[in-house]
Formats: sequence, structure tokens, C-alpha cells
Amino acid sequence: MQVGKGRDVGLNQISQFEAKVANGNGEQTLSRDIYRLGHRFDFFRMLSCYFTTVGFYFSSLVTVLTVYIFLYGRLYLVLSGLEKAMLHEAAVQHNSSLEAALASQAFVQLGLLMALPMVMEIGLERGFRTALSDFVIMQLQLASVFFTFSLGTKTHYYGRTLLHGGAKYRATGRGFVVFHAKFADNYRFYSRSHFVKGLELMLLLIVYNVYGQPYRNTIAYLLITFSMWFMVGTWLFAPFLFNPSGFEWQKIVDDWTDWNKWINNHGGIGVPQDKSWESWWDDEQEHLKYSGLRGRIWEILLSLRFFLYQYGIVYHLNITHDNKSVLVYGLSWFVIAIVLGVLKTVAMGRQKFSADYQLMFRLLKGLLFIGFISVLIILIVVCGLTVADLFACFLAFMPTGWALLQIAQACRPLYNRTGFLESVRSLARGYEYIMGLLLFTPVAILAWFPFVSEFQTRLLFNQAFSRGL
Repeated sequence: MQVGKGRDVGLNQISQFEAKVANGNGEQTLSRDIYRLGHRFDFFRMLSCYFTTVGFYFSSLVTVLTVYIFLYGRLYLVLSGLEKAMLHEAAVQHNSSLEAALASQAFVQLGLLMALPMVMEIGLERGFRTALSDFVIMQLQLASVFFTFSLGTKTHYYGRTLLHGGAKYRATGRGFVVFHAKFADNYRFYSRSHFVKGLELMLLLIVYNVYGQPYRNTIAYLLITFSMWFMVGTWLFAPFLFNPSGFEWQKIVDDWTDWNKWINNHGGIGVPQDKSWESWWDDEQEHLKYSGLRGRIWEILLSLRFFLYQYGIVYHLNITHDNKSVLVYGLSWFVIAIVLGVLKTVAMGRQKFSADYQLMFRLLKGLLFIGFISVLIILIVVCGLTVADLFACFLAFMPTGWALLQIAQACRPLYNRTGFLESVRSLARGYEYIMGLLLFTPVAILAWFPFVSEFQTRLLFNQAFSRGL
């Protein structure tokens, strides 16, 4: 017999509850109690303890880490040229076993085998016809989207607790849940746990597709990346899909106004995080304030993975003319240094001139813009810079800037003393703007079509409509 307790909650309340439980399991994993139990239990009780306590969260973490390791390995293969050489060798030898292996792998990725335990359990209790119909209904109700999104919640908070500790109580609320959550609220809740990771995976998949497209079989690419694209779409847009009136145009307009007001408000003592982006940004780094040296070092080491994009992509630019010298990589860092210098200049200008000398500050920004356009024209005319190179530079330098930002946040006590706080904050605000636009644009486009909102309402409240409520 199985007995459960439940209450009517929305996605935000569910995510906060799962974050709280994941934090607690992270603290349990770090405790000596689990270590002692694991050593003193017999094998079967040890498996039972693992399954009923920290094992589920550890398995979720390993699942997501496997996706990251797989994609970064693929990124290395495609940028280094090894994948092209291996596929060419397989084509010469007429070896098609790779496609057959990928076909069986795709069957597992579709989740059919993962759903077999549930189908068997329901089938034994209520019959296999009922089990099959329940499985189909669950897919139509987007259960796969919800559980994939929930996987990201568990992984993020469990992994953060393992690195830095800091589990805390999170109030989930007991209010009426059928209400529209603002875009700024969803952004605050899921920015670091889902949106950042989803955009990183999307960038990995885009780079893997762009630099491997000329020689790769399209079917093989789809078989490899289908489930990962599904994870990306789920992590980026599930909060808006499960948000009541999430695609209603007037709500979208109000959300955009509210988000712009929130991200441009200055923080300070006593300003809550739902009123100012700066206050929220400081609160998001609270776990680093109490983290030890080992946690900060791990944070820096994990951020180094973003430098792989720049190192691999700059050698594929047309402007380099197939030059493989280390000087090319050095020049790319010179460009980044110039960009950071410009950002520092703008931050200092805003601090000194924006209040009393607005005309001078606007003149400074105008001169910087004219200088940027002039340099761009010179590179296009003289050095042969192409539009594809500009797109590639975006793919290469954006992750590098994010890595520098993450490293700076891990070393915050150091840059606070050197006066770089405003520069780091300006860089972080720029990235938040870009992420917000990337998330908001598809939602706004879908909101133009009235049938999308009607379909979402029917999807979310299907049982209420079927009962005539």
C-alpha cells in the first residue's frame, strides 16, 4: 500500500521545495553519518540506504555531469579535427556500425526504457492496458518536460551544496497557486539553476553543429543530440510553459516593463532582491561568502571549461588564414583585454560623469562607438574579416567573458579591495541583459498568436475543463 500527501502548488513552489530537499541531501552527503552507515551496513542495507537517502540526488548529478562531459568531449573532437578524421576513416573502410549504435542509443534517449519500471508497476497493479494509457496521457500532459526540469533543480542545488555547503530553509508558501508569475520572478528563481546551464548546453550544441556540419551525417547528429536539445528546451522554457497566462500578450508587455525596472534599479542596504537586480546579484553569491578555500578553488577550476571555446574557435576564423601559431590565441586575449578596458572606462565614466556631466558621458560613449565601428571597418577591408567570423567571435568570446566573471565572483574579496566591483557588476549586468533577451524573445513571439495562449490554458487546466468547472 502506498500513501502520499499532496497539495495544490505551482511550479515555483515545487522547485523551491525540491531545492530545499536537495540542499539537505547535499549536507547529508558531506556528513560523517552517511560515511559510517555505509561502512557498517551489509551490502543490501547499504543499497537500501543509498536509494532512500542521497543516492537519488547523486544519480541525478551524475546524469547531468555525463551530458556535460559528453558534449565537451564532442566539442574537443570537432574543434581539433579528430572527429572529421575518424569519420573519414570509417567512410573509407565502409564501417557503418556507428549509426547502428547511435540508433539503439536514441531509443534509450527517448525515455522508453526509463519508463519501463513505471509501466511494469502500474501494469501489475491495474493491468497493462491501463499502464500504457497512463503512460501516453502522461506524455501528453508534458510529464517528460516537468521531470527533466526537475532534474535540473535537484542537480544544481545538490551540487552547489557539495561544493560550498550553506543549506537553508526555503519557504514554499501556502497561497493560491493559479496566478501568473512575472518574468522577473521566473528569472530570479531559475537563472542560475536552469537558464545559465541551458544556454551553455545550447552553445555547445550550436558549436558542435556549426563546425562539424560540412562532413557529418545529419541523421547521426540528430540521433546524438535529440535528447540534449530536449533538455535545453525544457530548462529554458518550462517555467513559461507551466506559467498560467504565460503567453498572454498584455501580461508579456507588463512582464517586460517590470523586468526592465528590476534590472536597472540600484541596490543598497535594505533593498530586497525582488526590487533590484544588484541586490539579487549579491544574494546569489551569498554561498561564496561562507565557502572555504577548497570550494572557491573548485569554482575557479570548473569555470576554466569556458576557455575551451575561445581556444578552439579562433583557429577556425577566416581572418587567421589557417595560421596555427600561438600568436593567434594571444591576439584573441588582446582583443578581450581591449573590450574589458572599454567596459572599465564606461563604468568609470558612469560613476563620475553620469550625474553631473551627462553630456560628457554621452560624448564618451559616442566616441567609443565611433572607434568600434572604425576598427570593424578596417578589419573587414584590410584583414578580410567576414560575417561568419563575427558570429564565430561571439561564440568564442562570450563564454570567455562569462568564465572571467565567474572567477571574479569566486575571488570577490580580492577585487573588492582593488576597486573592480563596478566593472564586474557592469559586465554581469550586460550578460543578464543578453540572457533575458534570449529567453524573452521566443516567449513574446509566441504571445503574438492568440491560439498559443488558448492551447496553454487547455493544457494546464485540462481536468478542470473536462469536468466542466
